[in-house]
Amino acid sequence: MDVFKAVQLRRSVRSYKPDRVPDRVLRKLLKAARLAPSAHNAQPWRFIVVTSKEKLERIARGGRWAGFVSDAPMVIVGCGDTRSRHYVHDTCIALQNLVLTATEEGLGTCWIGSFTEQDLRQMLKLPESLRVVALISIGYPNEAQSGASPRKPLSEIAFKEEYCKPLA
Repeated sequence: MDVFKAVQLRRSVRSYKPDRVPDRVLRKLLKAARLAPSAHNAQPWRFIVVTSKEKLERIARGGRWAGFVSDAPMVIVGCGDTRSRHYVHDTCIALQNLVLTATEEGLGTCWIGSFTEQDLRQMLKLPESLRVVALISIGYPNEAQSGASPRKPLSEIAFKEEYCKPLA
């Protein structure tokens, strides 16, 4: 699958089959994240793979919109090292590589920003220098994904040379 096709097919999935993600696939996802660009090549990201039912349930309770996580086979907790000024941007780029590779592998994902960082810090034993940037739930979708979500036309979001000047 080419990258643009993965971008087109990616959906936020909140219902997963109980099937485990094979280790070889998990390693491919993490390698894709590792290959992301970063400012000054700092590579400030750290990824914690969570598969424990107890921890997944705790994550689900910790976020207003994260209840579905308790039924996901896994969650990747994307953390950034605050000693790098661009840790948030760099970690997000790495996570997007992971998400697109998961799409290529037939997996569903959901980007989760609804979490209680203090609880995650304690549960995952994070050092002071790391901040939780985002969580990504991963698994095989429980049902076929529907068509593309509506998107704004390019004329509303992209301009040439200055704001509101049409591209063509």
